[in-house]
Amino acid sequence: MQERPNSNGTGQAKVKEFVVVTFVDNVEQAREYETLLRLNDIPAVIKEQMDEGADCRAVAIMVPEDFLDEAHVVIESQDAYDDFYDYTMEDEDEFDFDNDLLDDEF
Repeated sequence: MQERPNSNGTGQAKVKEFVVVTFVDNVEQAREYETLLRLNDIPAVIKEQMDEGADCRAVAIMVPEDFLDEAHVVIESQDAYDDFYDYTMEDEDEFDFDNDLLDDEF
C-alpha cells in the first residue's frame, strides 16, 4: 500500500527518497504543479538548482519514487488540457465575427 501524505503533504518519505518528475522555468509554474500533485494525493516538493550546462536556475518538481508514474500522468493530463485550451482560444481568434457577416444584403 502506498503511503499517503500527512497534513504537510510529505508523509513519512524523506527528501532523499524523492525523484525529479519534471523541470520548469520558474517557481510560479512549479507551485502550480506542486498544488496539482497534492490535490491528487501525491506528495511533492520544489527544489531550485543551478543548471550548469546553461548557467541558469532550473526548478525541479520532486515526488517520492513510488508516486513517479502517477505524477507523470497527472502532469501530462494537465499539460494536454492546457494545450487543448490554448488551441481552442487560438481558433476563436481566427474567426473575426464582425457586423458585416450578419448584415442582410438582399
